[in-house]
Amino acid sequence: MDIFDRIVNRQDKIAVIGLGYVGLPVAVALSEKAEVIGFDVSASKVESYKKGVDLTGDLGHERLRNCSVQFTNDESLLGEASFFIVAVPTPIGSGNVPDLEHVRSASRMVGRRLRKGAVVVYESTVYPGVTEEICLPILEQESGLKCGTDFKIGYSPERINPGDKTHRLENIVKIVSGMDDEALDIIAKVYELIIEAGVYRAESIKVAEAAKVIENAQRDINIAFMNELSMLFHQMDIETKSVLAAAGTKWNFLKFSPGLVGGHCIGIDPYYLTYKAEDSGYYSKIILAGRHINDGMGKYVAQQIVKKLMRHKQDLSSAAVGILGLSYKEDSPDIRNTKVIDMIKELDEYGVRTVVCDPVADPEEVAKEYAIALAEPHELRNLSLVAVTVPHHCFAKLGPSDFDQMFIPGAVKSVMDIKGVFDKETFRNHGYDYWSL
Repeated sequence: MDIFDRIVNRQDKIAVIGLGYVGLPVAVALSEKAEVIGFDVSASKVESYKKGVDLTGDLGHERLRNCSVQFTNDESLLGEASFFIVAVPTPIGSGNVPDLEHVRSASRMVGRRLRKGAVVVYESTVYPGVTEEICLPILEQESGLKCGTDFKIGYSPERINPGDKTHRLENIVKIVSGMDDEALDIIAKVYELIIEAGVYRAESIKVAEAAKVIENAQRDINIAFMNELSMLFHQMDIETKSVLAAAGTKWNFLKFSPGLVGGHCIGIDPYYLTYKAEDSGYYSKIILAGRHINDGMGKYVAQQIVKKLMRHKQDLSSAAVGILGLSYKEDSPDIRNTKVIDMIKELDEYGVRTVVCDPVADPEEVAKEYAIALAEPHELRNLSLVAVTVPHHCFAKLGPSDFDQMFIPGAVKSVMDIKGVFDKETFRNHGYDYWSL
């Protein structure tokens, strides 16, 4: 009986290391088919999951309560597993250099608990070569085992889109790869237990690693083009949204739109690719240019807010700007690498006070990460301008009458609709000074 048969017969266990937006859905889905250990270094996170509290907001409390995952932060329990999935964060550090410490730490931990016949799969976003050149030696050193003889490795990049109720883990094709045909077959069959859309077997681990980073780099570049067009059209006094609507009538026009690009993937992954490219002697032109544009959009929007306030003769030192939305994308509580923070910092440089409201984000996490006290919706009063930065559903359904009460009585009502989710004519017909990217 091979490892896959032992897993489906619940004789062997799967361990998922890292229970964030990627690891938690994988662990819960697999627990419906096999015995699963869900490990995270955060004791508070583990306790929340044990109580059925979904911190990601994607699974739902009920599904989490009803799952059979053995949640733990006890490393020793990993020794009971024979199939490991590593789904830890891979952020960037100072100078936009990849920070692989979480991956290294997870590899050391798995290595200490590794036994003969095991399979280790990495899901964390990395540049081509990390799995085999960095993680594999750590696994061998910590375990005293030989890769290929005693255990196997593979890579299967995550494609989960936080906050997206349509494109879910189960219905997104999963890329899988392995160090050899045997590893690939085992890894593919394990993921096929939960991926209804099927798996794509990449020809090598490096191909799978590269595929992941270019998916997000491609999107980053396309959004950067839209952002540059937006800045260009504002100089020409042309509505960007109107131009895109007209151009979008052509069958092969790619329908991207301008906006703030943050989060743990699109705003970070391109730097993993360019880092490896430079290490190989190639210096990126297009990818880094796109990153430069997108990284500067928070500051650009803040400057447009300042200009708007000055045109309306507002004293910047006494002005208050309402910021609706802090997370990096709509209907997600994830605040990692949000570019709204860049806006707030830039406005602070001008002495402009901000009142930040985000009912979707966790107030404690926001306070800890950014030292910002989130305001309740009813506290949005006596504002000089309102910027809808993240169009959560609760904000997108608002109309002019909902915004009326937010402003200083008698003042010009200015709304900055960053992603253009509202109908501009509706707001302008109600006397609003409306602006969007």
